[in-house]
Amino acid sequence: MDDKILRKLFLGFIQIHILHHASEHPVYGAWMTEELHEHGYEISAGTLYPILHSMEADGLLLKKERKVDGHIRKYYTATTRGIEVLAEARSKAYELFKEIKD
Repeated sequence: MDDKILRKLFLGFIQIHILHHASEHPVYGAWMTEELHEHGYEISAGTLYPILHSMEADGLLLKKERKVDGHIRKYYTATTRGIEVLAEARSKAYELFKEIKD
């Protein structure tokens, strides 16, 4: 199957995954990349950070900078809107998976 098509399909799953974790605790890029890799998503920092910035611009994530080991690390948490979108996405995903399961 065309990798480009799969990447487009999985982008929504990746955003839901980010919202899920960002609703539980602050996340940062390197941690999120590792988490996504554990679930089979091959995503680079060059792909992840534009997704995080877009989600922040859409009001789904709030970014806070903290100094860690002498470097600035950007942490993202889900906003109220992000949590509402996550709840709707979970509902829609549940309905879809019920329909398409084997």
